[in-house]
Amino acid sequence: MLLFLALAGLIWAIGWLMKTPPQARWIMIGLLYLVVVALLVVLPPGAALRMTLGGSAANWLAVGALVVVGLGYSAGLRKLRARVRPENRAPESADATADPAAPLTDAELDRYARHIVLREVGGTGQRALKRARVLVIGAGGLGAPALQYLAGAGVGTIGVIDDDTVSASNLQRQVIHRDADTGRAKVFSARDAMLALNPHVTVRPYNRRLVPEIARDLVADYDLVLDGSDNFDTRYMVNAACAAAGVPLVSGAIAQWEGQVSVYDPAHGAPCFACVFPQAPAPGLAPSCAEAGVIGPLPGIIGAMMAAEAIKLIAGAGTPLRGQLLIHDALEGESRRIAVTQRADCAVCGGVG
Repeated sequence: MLLFLALAGLIWAIGWLMKTPPQARWIMIGLLYLVVVALLVVLPPGAALRMTLGGSAANWLAVGALVVVGLGYSAGLRKLRARVRPENRAPESADATADPAAPLTDAELDRYARHIVLREVGGTGQRALKRARVLVIGAGGLGAPALQYLAGAGVGTIGVIDDDTVSASNLQRQVIHRDADTGRAKVFSARDAMLALNPHVTVRPYNRRLVPEIARDLVADYDLVLDGSDNFDTRYMVNAACAAAGVPLVSGAIAQWEGQVSVYDPAHGAPCFACVFPQAPAPGLAPSCAEAGVIGPLPGIIGAMMAAEAIKLIAGAGTPLRGQLLIHDALEGESRRIAVTQRADCAVCGGVG
């Protein structure tokens, strides 16, 4: 073995001096290996050279097999990486060294100065924002402004799940996306916009549909969830996952000129979404934005309210909308709040809190 290593080192050194490509040097070492194995096969037992080379071809064949397995594994990894779509790769601007547990840097202190001077936030609240993990369901109308403000506010880890792509009809209200993003996955368009706004945050894009099989595990990995989905099936699924994990849910909804937002948190005495809306509306009573239309700024108003509620919950500031359903009418320029309570017969949370 020592003789082989010495000869391999000599081949590599000579190749380096002669500026031979590394691939050619590895080929020469491979040929040396084959010569050693051949000598061990043909030399008679007890031959001095045979003993110098290790005495048995079996050991060398085992070493060769391990090397082949290692090279095959590396080649497989390279092929898998090559198959990753460009939009799935982390952008070069991503701050891979961001540590949510680290104290605020000088750059962060300067960036978040307007938060830190607020008595209700301060340095303690801003550090809590940096440590927080927030999941946003949907990168569309409500998700767009919520994601922007969460990133701007310095929420350390932001997850966003959506399987949709950007279309021209989205751009009237989904302001996190640009015209050049048309056709791209919304989560990657949103990720790039958030990192461009604030490179100090970590963004986790999930380019897939949220389904019951993954909902609970995904929600349990976060401290808080914002639901900006546009259908009741998803809202009920998210609510059930949050209630099971004890994770507060900030939920918003919009249609035409009117929107609503509330914090559903049965673990802290507030109702869950199913307490307030035990059944989905009959078909036609709650048309989608595509069917009924929506004024462009309305998602921004409600989405920003959702982000504000998230910041309050994380920083422990003010009074979150637990047990309160805030309804905003943009056409009339007015807002009102309705008190909502837990239901003892709720199929999701059972009124416990």
